[in-house]
Amino acid sequence: MSERVEAGGAADDASARFFVVTGGPGSGKSTLLDALERSGFARSHEAGRGVIRDQMAIDGPALPWRDRAAFAELMLNWEMRSYHLARCARGPVFFDRGVPDVIGYLRLTGLAVPAHAEAAARRFRYHRRVFIAPPWPEIYAQDTERRQDFAEAVRTYDAMVDCYTAYGYRLIELPRVSVKARVRFVMDALDAA
Repeated sequence: MSERVEAGGAADDASARFFVVTGGPGSGKSTLLDALERSGFARSHEAGRGVIRDQMAIDGPALPWRDRAAFAELMLNWEMRSYHLARCARGPVFFDRGVPDVIGYLRLTGLAVPAHAEAAARRFRYHRRVFIAPPWPEIYAQDTERRQDFAEAVRTYDAMVDCYTAYGYRLIELPRVSVKARVRFVMDALDAA
């Protein structure tokens, strides 16, 4: 991307209350978001896992190990729909990844970034502060939906750092601490926002 984009450029104030949690796979993002949801916050669910579950259920082709471009397109659609649905929620909304994650995924896998994906990343804006979970080997585990090895998880983290920074977001690294302590860290960061 040749230009930097100012964060918070949405047509309304939704971006001021939409907080992304990103990072590589297996770094505790979804666990943190589950805890925030139990605390009463609205949240979105991760597009990648949702698409994989749906595609596996129907023996569909849009899986990262079958058709990465189709997988990315479904993730993009999921993220945009999550954004629209979040407008109905009151207060802060936490996103398990965001539109820029799809662009980071495309770049990481060597696929071209379509113009409409770039347009989506400029249009669907989140709070300028984005929480990023660093690679954490002690908790990393593969499963039927997460087939990446830890080295790929680290590369994914690096791709998200590059992508979110390029879109003008300020990254706040989550500490490698208990879920309860991570929730407190996020709450303190919200108070400072």
